[in-house]
Amino acid sequence: MKRFYIINLFIIFAALLSSCEDLIDINLNDSDPRIVIEADLQDRSTEHRIMVTRTIPFNDSRPNDPVDDAEVRLVAANGAIHSFEYSASANAYVNRTLRLREGSRYSLRVAVGDQIYESTETMPRRVPVDSVGVLRENIFNETFYFATLRFKDPANVANYYKYNIAIDGKPMKFSQAYSDKFNDGLNVVHQIGSADDDVTNTSTMVVRRHSITASVFKYWNDIQTTNPGSAAPANPTSNISNNALGYFSLSTVDEFRFDFSDYD
Repeated sequence: MKRFYIINLFIIFAALLSSCEDLIDINLNDSDPRIVIEADLQDRSTEHRIMVTRTIPFNDSRPNDPVDDAEVRLVAANGAIHSFEYSASANAYVNRTLRLREGSRYSLRVAVGDQIYESTETMPRRVPVDSVGVLRENIFNETFYFATLRFKDPANVANYYKYNIAIDGKPMKFSQAYSDKFNDGLNVVHQIGSADDDVTNTSTMVVRRHSITASVFKYWNDIQTTNPGSAAPANPTSNISNNALGYFSLSTVDEFRFDFSDYD
């Protein structure tokens, strides 16, 4: 894969909003517990985890309220049923033998008591990256570093992308989400950085690039455009039925490592 170097390109710094990988913004005015489902299934592994929890009061010291008696399964387009079993150590429902396929349709079904929560998505096809590099940008006498990925966006196809990053071995976190609304079929460069200002010229960054569906893009775009100063932020738009919070995502994933010292 080719590498290229870009320096002092104009960017819109305000676009860099970051959030935790599994962030769920709960409206503090919600008094009744609601089911939260976090199903982020990828083609990188045959082991998959789905978290099912209930919302908790704002002043509760617990991080969440796990649901350990749900029935969780994924149904493929050919009718094959893949069951997920609860693992206390993982605090999630786990399937270790499921191989997801590009272009295939899957339906998620979660039963909690007599309540059923469902969602159906089709795994997007991978959009290959042509070349990678870094961007060093000086803004108000401060230097910021970004990973850059260049690719050809497929024409006449709606494509959506989500990026997760890990800086210097820290946990993976959500960085940005993009759509091709304004660059369908064009050569595109995505600039990926950290709003925590923790990238230096000696940092390493691992970037996971997810090709996602429109509804999953809507969820993460809601998060990255939410005003963090709001006293009661709106819940991101879920693609799961029956008033559940959270999301059901199927994604093809590619991973890239950037050593910024190589470009300094």
